[in-house]
Amino acid sequence: MRRQTFMRNGYHMAYLFMISLFIGILIVNLGHEAWIQNGSLFGADMMSRLKSSRPKGAGMVAYILRRRLSAVCMLSLISTTMIGLPVLGAYICYTGLAAGCLLSVAVIRYGIRGLLFMAAALFPQAILLIPAYAALFLWAASLNRTLYASRTNLAGYERFSGRFYLGKCVQMIGIMAVVIMGCLLESYVNPNILHFVLKIF
Repeated sequence: MRRQTFMRNGYHMAYLFMISLFIGILIVNLGHEAWIQNGSLFGADMMSRLKSSRPKGAGMVAYILRRRLSAVCMLSLISTTMIGLPVLGAYICYTGLAAGCLLSVAVIRYGIRGLLFMAAALFPQAILLIPAYAALFLWAASLNRTLYASRTNLAGYERFSGRFYLGKCVQMIGIMAVVIMGCLLESYVNPNILHFVLKIF
């Protein structure tokens, strides 16, 4: 039963993300003039500034850690409330919409070079951050369902178990450790990769 619920939550989140990604792509293509002709996103000026900037890892790491960990803490705390699942769904939708819009703009402007740019912007930190955020979403959904499950559902009685909360704390520590490692890659490794790829623009 627990495994089925876990898999169902994963499928629902994946569907929600993919639908939002498609909507984001559709929004950019339908509003081509606003996003491409009149927009500055990934425009020549922006790409020129990116090429000329060489951010240092030490200067980036504090900002990136603060941004990533604040999102993790926010979602983990909100998951303990009754609005946890709606907020989690809204965050997944926002992530999918943003990814769809950014990907579409990059591809429409630069074609295959846009795909390379997006890949460079995500590598190598995405190798750690994507699984970490997926685990966070599943963690938050599981915690929320356990806390607010119907009392006729035996799984809901885990809310009274200290072992359950200890397990959740250990899982959260693991998730945060992976996020921190991803942030270090994003700060110290990714800028060099991105700068190398930007040479083709």
